[in-house]
Amino acid sequence: MNFHLVSLFPEFFETPLSSGLMGKAVDSGLVHFEHVNPRDFTTDRHKTVDDRPYGGGPGMVMMLDPLHKAIQSIERPGRILMMSPRGRTFDQSFARELSREEDVTILCGRYEGIDERLLDLHDIELVSVGDFVLNGGEVAAVCMTEAVARLVPEFMGHEDSGEEESFSASMLEYPHYTRPEEYEGLAVPEILKGGDHGRIASWRREQALTQTLERRPELLDKARLTQEDIDVLCNISRHRLGRNLYMALVHYPVWNKHKQKVAVSLTNLDVHDMSRVTRSYGMGGFYAVTPLEDQKALARSLLDHWVDGAGAKANPDRSDALSMVSVVDDLSQVEVDICSRTGQKPLLAATSAKLDWRKGAPPPMAMDEIRNQLESRPVLLVFGTGHGLAEEVLDACDGTLRPIRYLDDYNHLSVRSAVAITIDRLLGDIW
Repeated sequence: MNFHLVSLFPEFFETPLSSGLMGKAVDSGLVHFEHVNPRDFTTDRHKTVDDRPYGGGPGMVMMLDPLHKAIQSIERPGRILMMSPRGRTFDQSFARELSREEDVTILCGRYEGIDERLLDLHDIELVSVGDFVLNGGEVAAVCMTEAVARLVPEFMGHEDSGEEESFSASMLEYPHYTRPEEYEGLAVPEILKGGDHGRIASWRREQALTQTLERRPELLDKARLTQEDIDVLCNISRHRLGRNLYMALVHYPVWNKHKQKVAVSLTNLDVHDMSRVTRSYGMGGFYAVTPLEDQKALARSLLDHWVDGAGAKANPDRSDALSMVSVVDDLSQVEVDICSRTGQKPLLAATSAKLDWRKGAPPPMAMDEIRNQLESRPVLLVFGTGHGLAEEVLDACDGTLRPIRYLDDYNHLSVRSAVAITIDRLLGDIW
């Protein structure tokens, strides 16, 4: 396989591409590297490859002509890739795809970037190795060439080596152990010493599933899972982050369409559907918030029927979901209840169908922010009825989630739909 590396610093690659297995692959002819320096295609005595950007701004931009000629000089460039944060994320499936190519060209940018017209002159695929900033593309190129080259037949020596590793089956790898059997009181798991290869294989599969669920659950969406795998995951997912997530549906104070502060009626559909979302995603609980005595009586009648009455016998699943509902007067009671359950004050995240531009309004919150909070503390999502939460409720929260369709001029979902979408965005890939 041939790699053509276009870089201003070809010396950067000398050690990493001549060491270990990569060095052996080069010596044996499995892998070949060609280094192309754009400076060799300049026409001035200073070998200039960068210039100031049009429109002003900091830094310098790589000039078009040297890069264009450098690519043209490669007899068989194959697929042309350029390291860029705008690009397709590089992963194991991408590495496997590239390993089937005979030639791959990798462009390593420097400075503030390249002249954009290079992308018009050549069929260049942008590739990113992660959401972080490097001084140039060389480090990323080394990472990518190693991931690709090791999948070339005979590179690893043992044919199974490449396929038994992390990400090959869209899962993280199981833990490894070697001698001594015990070190500073830490012993090798007993099952690995027994010689029962069937039990060892099962243990390793379970460990791989556990590691993936705990550290990279989104990978499981692509994994080929058996029914046994699903059973294992169900047993070990009781700790999932959803247990720290609660939601409240506020019926007062909310706005009506005339921007008047009102209390609205509790509805059967809201309670049923939101409790089922709560149960399906393994959340901590659901609170219906209303100060009206007749509405609380209605809710108690509904819950009595489904949780303890005839409905529980007719539909145990519905009973299971509705048993997670609590009816309270206001949000302060919700906070007290969550504190008593968890020993921690919850973070309050309001939801809204509109961006809140008021001066001093609670700061906007991203989904990732909420997920990060769930690692260590309970979070209460506050939803409103009517035409949205009154300002006093929004101001009592720590922040407000960005609206579901904030880039569109129509964002008028039912609260049940908004709840389902929001919870799935938060917990859909966390099991």
